This record gives sequence, C-alpha cells and structure tokens, in this order.
Amino acid sequence: MKAARFDLVRPRDLAEALDLLAAPAGVVKVMAGGQSLGPMLNLRLVEPDLIVDISAVPDLRRFEREGGTIVIGAGCTHADLEDGRAPDVGRDMLARVASGIAYRAVRNRGTVGGSLAHADPAADWPTALLALGAEIELASKVGRRRLPLGEFLTGALSTALAPGELIVAVRVAAASASAGFGYVKHARKVGEFAHALGAAVIDPEAGAGHAVVGALDRAPIVFEDAGVLFGGRVGPDARSFDRTVADAALKAAGVENEASRHVHVEILRRALVQAFERAPAPARAAA
Repeated sequence: MKAARFDLVRPRDLAEALDLLAAPAGVVKVMAGGQSLGPMLNLRLVEPDLIVDISAVPDLRRFEREGGTIVIGAGCTHADLEDGRAPDVGRDMLARVASGIAYRAVRNRGTVGGSLAHADPAADWPTALLALGAEIELASKVGRRRLPLGEFLTGALSTALAPGELIVAVRVAAASASAGFGYVKHARKVGEFAHALGAAVIDPEAGAGHAVVGALDRAPIVFEDAGVLFGGRVGPDARSFDRTVADAALKAAGVENEASRHVHVEILRRALVQAFERAPAPARAAA
C-alpha cells in the first residue's frame, strides 16, 4: 500500500515552520526523520493534507550547554548522540541509549524530538529521558513553554502538545559525578520494539535515585524516590531490592498478567543493578 496524496513543505527556519502550523489547512503532520510517520503513511494509518518537513530547520539541530544543563535540539538524530556530536549528560549515558535503538540506518535519520512527539511506549527515549529528569521545550506562534517530560507524556501515543506547537529542544541536567545510570531493554531480537524497559539513576553517595518502568500500554511508571524499592532508602548496592513494591505498582497500573509483571520487574531490577555498577568506584566506597 502507498500513502494517500498530500502536500509537502520544507520550511527554512523555525519561524516559517511555526507559521505553517499556526494556519493549517486540513490535517497537518510534522515530519523530522520520518521513521515512524513514513510507515504510518504507507499503511494509511494517517492521511494528512499537509506534511511540514522540519529536517532542514537549523534551530532544531543545535547542541549546547547552558550552565549545568545540556540542550539537545529536537532535530538531533540518535546517531548524533551515539557518535558524540552532541554532548552527553554523563559518562556514556545518552550515547548508550542511542546506540541500542533499532538499526544504524534508523539512527541516522530518527530524531529525539520525533520519538518523544510520537510517544510510543516501546520507544527508548521516553523511558530513558524520564529517568534523567528531562524537560521539554515547546514553541508556537504565541510563545514558548517548558514542561517536565512526565507532564508532557500523557499516555500511550499521547502528549500534551497543543495545536500549532512543536518540540524545539530537550533539556537535561548534567548528572552528578557520583551517579550511575542503568538502562536495560528486553526485546525478542536486536532492532525490534521493546517488550519491557527499565531505566534508573542512582547516586549511592547521596543515598538517592529514581527509576522508570517503560514499554507499557500507558505512560511509563516513574519511581521519583527509588528508595521505596529498597525498603525506604537507596543503599550502596541493589541486593535489598524489593520486588513486591515494583510488582504492586505494575498491577495498579493495569498489568494484570503475572508473567508480564515478572518480566518488567526483572528488567527494572537489572537496570538498578547496572546503575549501581556504573556509579564511580569512589562514590560506592563512600556509601
């Protein structure tokens, strides 16, 4: 099957892109890398009147540091992060997530902003960036606003994007020098969508951390205080992980199948173990 007929416009700058989104004629879709939208067009799951191709907008490809915050343009590709063209928030954190997304051909074109806008529960960036405390910067003709990623992701394939709005950047605070990041994905084979995702940031030196369970039929589950998974406080390792707490959270979120909950809990546990292992050795000793 081929896509239905549509008009295609490639704006030269952000102002032109926002003008097009502010005065739509019929159904309008935004395309950056096209790795999700392309197949949907060919399957006629969407039949837009107009596609606004933002891949050539320079403002959306910027990477910069603002104090202790890394600003990643929404048009940044997965490969940009994998290859180190964009700054990382810590030691091999964003690069490690990026390198595990699908295949290199997809990573060369797929974008961080596109992944977040699509909000597929099985995608890597929603879960990973939630664990890293990301903030989304949105723009429209009436101005800009920022939202914590947890408020932006409202459900499976659902976001807080308003009509005429565009993701312009992702903002992530640089990780603490004593923190470790864990990210584990369960899929049938390399390149396939995940059946379970776990992400965690643990700072043993501070006795704090948070964790995320993704690849659910809803927005990811966020444990703002990972201490609840360890009997009240994050300790120096993951040996005291309480599976029953994570299992109860999954059941409350509507995951009724016991085998499915077991897989999600185990993937979360492995992400936490990885986070502890990747925390700098001096921090682990201090804890």
